[in-house]
Amino acid sequence: MFDPYQIIKGPLVTEKSTTLRAEENKYTLFVSLKANKTEIKRAVEELFKVEVIKVNTFNLRGKKKKLGIHEGYRPKRKKAVVTLKPGNTIRMFEGA
Repeated sequence: MFDPYQIIKGPLVTEKSTTLRAEENKYTLFVSLKANKTEIKRAVEELFKVEVIKVNTFNLRGKKKKLGIHEGYRPKRKKAVVTLKPGNTIRMFEGA
């Protein structure tokens, strides 16, 4: 399963991820549930033409939600925090 466009789902932009990006050159992404760290590293390097030093991943459970009398769960997701080599940036996060 190595198609970079199926592995990287999109960016996660929050106050914490913005601070990590500015201070430590770490970028936070939503990724496929089935992707491992090696696949995520190769996908980021191929898509954004940067050098990745480290990848940290964690799974998020779907939260329980109610709408009237109906109950359900939000979908499960997986996050990856990617540390880049100093001097590298991902332009998608810079707004260009």
